[in-house]
Amino acid sequence: MYPDKILLQSQKPGRYVGNEINMARKNPADVATRFAFAFPDVYEVGMSHNGLQILYAAFNARQDVYCERAFAPWPDMEALMRENALPLKSLETYSPLADFDFVGFTLQYEMTFTNILNMLDLANIPIKAADRGEEFPIICGGGPCAANPEPLADFFDFFFIGEAEEAFGQVFDLYAAHKAKGGAKTAFLQELAALPGIYVPAFYDVKYNTDGTISSFAPNNPHAPPRVQKVFVKDMDAAFYPDAPLVPLIETIHDRAVIELFRGCIRGCRFCQAGYIYRPHRQKSVDTLVSQAQQLIESTGHEEISLLSLASNDYPHLEQLVDTLCDHFDDGKVSISLPSLRIDATNSNVLHKVQSVRKSGLTFAPEGGSQRMRDVIKKDITRDDITQGARLAFEGGWDRLKLYFMVGLPTEDEGDLAAIGRLCEELVEIYYRLPKERRKRPVSISVSTSCFVPKPFTPFQWFGQHTAEEFMHKQKHVKQSIRSKQINYKYHDAETSVIEGALARGDRRAAAAIEQAWRLGARFDGWSEHFDADIWRRAFDTVGLSVDFYAHRPRPYDEVLPWDFIDMRINKEYLVKESMKAMDVIQ
Repeated sequence: MYPDKILLQSQKPGRYVGNEINMARKNPADVATRFAFAFPDVYEVGMSHNGLQILYAAFNARQDVYCERAFAPWPDMEALMRENALPLKSLETYSPLADFDFVGFTLQYEMTFTNILNMLDLANIPIKAADRGEEFPIICGGGPCAANPEPLADFFDFFFIGEAEEAFGQVFDLYAAHKAKGGAKTAFLQELAALPGIYVPAFYDVKYNTDGTISSFAPNNPHAPPRVQKVFVKDMDAAFYPDAPLVPLIETIHDRAVIELFRGCIRGCRFCQAGYIYRPHRQKSVDTLVSQAQQLIESTGHEEISLLSLASNDYPHLEQLVDTLCDHFDDGKVSISLPSLRIDATNSNVLHKVQSVRKSGLTFAPEGGSQRMRDVIKKDITRDDITQGARLAFEGGWDRLKLYFMVGLPTEDEGDLAAIGRLCEELVEIYYRLPKERRKRPVSISVSTSCFVPKPFTPFQWFGQHTAEEFMHKQKHVKQSIRSKQINYKYHDAETSVIEGALARGDRRAAAAIEQAWRLGARFDGWSEHFDADIWRRAFDTVGLSVDFYAHRPRPYDEVLPWDFIDMRINKEYLVKESMKAMDVIQ
């Protein structure tokens, strides 16, 4: 553990001490493989991530593997660590990360990329794969940002493409055999590259045209396939799920038990990367979910169960599931939350059951204010669907709604923006049409707009992104369209979204900009109080790259994209057709 005098100088010592309920405890000397699960954000964020809980428990279910955790230290703790020459350590055994066989990063958000470099540097591990000899851990990554791993290619030895639960068993088996015979790292990576879902960047070469676009991407090693196909869990009922997840000893972002209803999506909104890369749609049975919920409540003591999915009420047995859970937890001490709802499918019976235990806010995501905009993005809901869904919620006793929209979507105009305000104002009016005795307090509607970021493997991956100035103009327009005091409007930082866009569609050369930004002091770029747009602009300029080239430039359909070598099991021709259909809406 870090010395008490160091911990007590940090803002939240509980981030760095471990010893949580259900923490895995093993003797490192008794295992073949030590794996450090590295989350490149602060502890409170990482410990709220369900993927961490699943993989941590799944890895530790193997007797020959010890998975430990490390999180990005907050800037105050980083300063203390550097001042006192203290390396980044795991929470389980307080071992320096450099002592592990693997350090695996989860890649959830492009604006955590500089934290990855910072964590490696704090661990005294060279940030570039080419500079790491046999004495250093193997650095790997996976998650949604691995859909385009190229901006991080210089820093990683390999990536999981798809869902790591399907691939890690073979990786650990292969490594144990490799370690037993004392093989070299390159030999292990060559064997690894032959496995489904594994991408080893060093085994591929990229060539560029004079205009900066990619001319070719090809393997330089016979063990590496021309295309890397994603792997995914096929049977969700049979898939591993933790029955005793970690319970933090300090408050985190989401302090609740989580059951995962399904993966994938049945909708196909054209902007939504998750809806495409997590295909096909796979769901759990009600019996499995109820059993998992019971185990989680017993092992954690949580008083809330969150039903996790991309859209909770796309689960076909939602009403049956909620009824069964309410019957199981009929003492009134366990509440059920639905963090992601489609407002058009809102079921009044489900809402009544959920709020009968504990009232909280409801969250909906219309995404577009006008019907034209919703048609462009393929958000298959109408104004009547939205108003009827809100009315059902209000009649069911809810008086707090959160609504999520996007600005900067392809073909958007000022009429689409003004429609956001009009729609929200209409929802306020619907609430006040209720009889006075049904309105126990004023309605509260929180409206949030994010900035559209074109993401790989979506029909909108070819569109150019707005500039920060254009985003801010549109945010101002939305704000002016909202007049009711019952509506609170928040919007995402435009400059952050532009850098996110540049990294999301970046190629291998973008690694130089990430490294330069980190060396200039970029940390926790997803946090508004730490993000510095000037640092990123300087970083791109210093290494001779253009934010405009990556973020704002539209791509022709025949351009070689940095992620084209990945087979995400989505037909590219299908994405092109969906992109064209979006444009047909305005013709």
